[in-house]
Order: sequence, then C-alpha cells, then structure tokens
Amino acid sequence: MPTDAHRATCFLKRLLCARTADELREGLRPKRQEPVRRVPRNPHITREAVDGRWQALVAGTENRAELLDPWTCERMERYERNVENFIGCVKLPVGLAGPLRVNGLFAQGDYYVPLATTEAALVASYSRGAQLISAAGGCTAMLINEGMSRAPGFAFATLEDAGVFVVWALSRVEDFRREAEATTRHGRLIDLRVTVEGNHVYLNFEFTTGDASGQNMVTLATEAICAYILGHSPVRPRSSFVEANLSGDKKASAQSFLSVRGRKATAEVILPADLVERRLRSTPQQMADYWRMSAIGGVLSGTLGVHGHYANGLAALYIACGQDAACVAESAVGVTRVEVTERGALYAAVTLPNLTVGTIGGGTGLPSQRACLRILGLDGTGKAGALAEVCAGLCLAGEISIIGALCAGEFAQAHRRLARGHGSHAATSGATDG
Repeated sequence: MPTDAHRATCFLKRLLCARTADELREGLRPKRQEPVRRVPRNPHITREAVDGRWQALVAGTENRAELLDPWTCERMERYERNVENFIGCVKLPVGLAGPLRVNGLFAQGDYYVPLATTEAALVASYSRGAQLISAAGGCTAMLINEGMSRAPGFAFATLEDAGVFVVWALSRVEDFRREAEATTRHGRLIDLRVTVEGNHVYLNFEFTTGDASGQNMVTLATEAICAYILGHSPVRPRSSFVEANLSGDKKASAQSFLSVRGRKATAEVILPADLVERRLRSTPQQMADYWRMSAIGGVLSGTLGVHGHYANGLAALYIACGQDAACVAESAVGVTRVEVTERGALYAAVTLPNLTVGTIGGGTGLPSQRACLRILGLDGTGKAGALAEVCAGLCLAGEISIIGALCAGEFAQAHRRLARGHGSHAATSGATDG
C-alpha cells in the first residue's frame, strides 16, 4: 500500500509545521506509566458496577445522562449477554422505508423497513425505491442458499503428516457431525471443504443455523470438533486454531462471493417505462446506460461484485434489527444488474451471497431491536428466510433509487437539501417520491 513521494513529502511538511522532528519522535515512544484509572473488571451489569465505570472516566462524565437515561437504567440488565463493561446506550434515529412489497419464497406482503442511521437522505432514498417497486406489483425474491462456516487450521511437521491427517479427517465426517451437533439444537453440519498449503491444513466446516445468524453457534460447534480431532487424530498437529481466517468472517472475500456465507438471496423487479419516467425522472435506457458504465467502473476499481451502495441499507437495517453490524463487511457484496426489456421496461436484479442475518439470538432480543423486528413482522423463529429476502428487496430499492437520482442529475441535490438543511425536505426530488 504505497504512498507516492509527493504526497508523503507534503504530509511530512504539515506535521513539521507544528512540531519538531524530536517532538514527533517523543510522542511516538511508548509511555510506561500506569493509566490514570483502569476500567473495573466486573463484567456484570449492576448499578454499582456501572457507577464504578463512570467514575473511572476522566472525560465526558457530564454527559452521563445522554447514555444512561432513566429508560436505560430500568432495563440495563437486559443487555447482560450482549456487551461487557456496560455504561449505557447510544441512541440512533430510526426512519421507516416503505412500503416494500416482496413476493418471495418466505417473505410475502408489504414491509415497512426500520432503518437506523445518521446519514440524511438515506431513508428517503430507500423509501422512494421501495414505493416504486411496490407500485409495480412488488419484487420477486428468493432465498437460494444457506451456510455459515468456521475454518480451523492445523499445522504439522511435514506435508506427509498433513496428508495422513487429511485422509483420516475425510473418513470422520460423521464423527465431526456428532460432536458438533451435540453443542446446538439448531445447527447442522452440512459440508466440509479441505485446503492444504504445505504442512498446513484448513478444514472449512459449513453449517445451517436455523433462524439464528449463527456465528457464535458454529464457533462452539467447531471447538467441539477440534477437541475430538486433538483427541483422536493419528498425527497430532504441532498447533491448531479454531479459526484460521479462511472462513471469510467479517471481511469481503472471493470465496464467499462465489459460494455463500450466511444466506444467499436474489431479487428482481420489472418497472414499466412510464413509472420510471414519472417517479425517477429518467428512462429505462438512461438507467441501463448508467449501470453499464458503473459496472465497468467497478471492474476498474477492483471491487468484489458490482453494485452501488448495499452497505447503506444493510448497515441501517442491521443496527435497527439487532444484527451483527460488523458483518456488513461481508454482507455488502454482490451484483446488481439493470437492463431494458424487449417492451422497453426496466429490469433490475440484485444478488447477495453473504447476508448474515437472523431473527433469534444475538442482539435480536434487545428491546429496541425486537421492536424493529416486530414492525417488520419478522421476530422469532421461522422468519430468518423472510428477513434475508427483505434485505435483498431493500438493496434492490436502494440501487434503483440511487441510479435514478444519478441519471436525473439529482444525487447531489438530494444530499444538499436533506443533509445541509437548505430548502424544504418535502421538495427533495432526488431522494423522495415526488
């Protein structure tokens, strides 16, 4: 990751304007003195423990009520299993996008999608796209694959030992399944992929996880498999790790893009030309032309997949609905495609192979997050497939809206009016229904 000489020199000059080289070096050296105060180690959420953490702070204590308001104080024990060193809750504004009509294998109906964000124009844009899709009869959506993976790694003395281990491991899949499924009521081991790199072996275990997103579930199941391996392998590894960074956890990877990690879903819609012209002030041909140029732009920049901004909608939905927000790093990967049909309508489709979502477990049981899932009608068991299809429909809405705004020359205008407060919010043609 190089920096060219001109930029490096300019940056150095800016640094030396305020400090000498000796001062810079001194600032970078380790400071051996103890911190002023340590955060108390009690992991539990009690009033005394929370008070102790606030007392340990050296700044910001005057804003305690912003994080630890009366509502949060009354319910703070609800967060015991979701956070350590608790000091309060951050409040984010939540807006509704929709209605979004989804005609899916699991999601059926009109959904009002809660989105938690601090980015003005985001909810307006997704809502505009959702309403446009609904006006055309809704999007068709399908959950087409599921699988959450964990990839332990094993280091051996030689490649020969690694080979012996692989032969043995492939004959013990049923034993691995038994050990894994003893740790969970919902998880099922469905596949195993083997990667050999010299004297290193990676075993990528793939699970279904019921209605949970399942990352913790598969970690515990894989830990049980690793314990069995260490107790029974004919060749003992020199070292092993429950995750050796091959699963694609919380990062965009070509492996996950080409297969699945979480839930893979696709959605499509056909928009009549008059609807595109009336709602987006563009045409199907203009939007297809833009998509073609943006697809090449994505290729030239080296992106995994080609799309506009999946991360915007997914991050807002994940935060609102108690999903693991860090998984947006892998979830916001996929392909958007836009074409003009033989009859002159606009065909648009999205495919996302890594939607790490669930409707039970994790943060889905927290008060605000459960309330958002209930707005969707997707809290509890039997709803994860529908949530994945709604995610695909939401991303489709966002892609259509942003492409329309760019084609109509309204993209910057929408942000200027909503994000900077100029003019009436209702007059923002590039982001709202209009």
